[in-house]
Amino acid sequence: MAISKLNFNSLNITAAANKGIGFDSGADDLEATFSGGDMTFIKKLTASSSGTLSFVNGASSVVLDSTYKEYVFIFNNIHPATDSAQLKFNLSADTGSNYNVTKTTTFFKAYHKEDGSAAALAYESSDDLAQATGSQFLSSVIDNDNDACWDGMMHLFNPSSTTFVKHFMSTGASLGATQVSYNDFVAGYGNTTSAIDAVQFSMSSGNIDAGTIVLYGIN
Repeated sequence: MAISKLNFNSLNITAAANKGIGFDSGADDLEATFSGGDMTFIKKLTASSSGTLSFVNGASSVVLDSTYKEYVFIFNNIHPATDSAQLKFNLSADTGSNYNVTKTTTFFKAYHKEDGSAAALAYESSDDLAQATGSQFLSSVIDNDNDACWDGMMHLFNPSSTTFVKHFMSTGASLGATQVSYNDFVAGYGNTTSAIDAVQFSMSSGNIDAGTIVLYGIN
């Protein structure tokens, strides 16, 4: 089922003869009409003690090309096998032969302890990249207790462009290893004009014990 999404570029504001919809200042009212886009399901991957989860264009029904200008990854109940591990990702420009695209990124987070003893909003300089090819963290540390996980989403913009760098941004929430609620915010760009055609997710330590990642394309 397609999910309607408002495309602000498709808004059409036209004058209407006293439709009674507002903006009444003695002149013609304004009437807004719009057409929406679609959020189209592409692929769902389910972790089961998985070292990596990879979305590769053209493999296993994955579409990651010029079909869409924006792609969204939805993360549900990502549970690490190892305590205090962080979810991370990397990009490929050669259909997954190498995940080593140069990236510059930012990472900041809010946190609050369960017992109320500490809370803050902070930039994490140890979790960002500056023209580096390594994987980028998406999460703070995640507890591996049975009830702990990380949930969130990541947007990847126009990965097939051969003109522009490849921007991405994500946000997520986790139960941290010291009973802390984290809200993570990551943004940056793959500093390449080559088309990105594969994305791979993994943990900083150990496997992705459980959870799903769902890929959607945005019309």
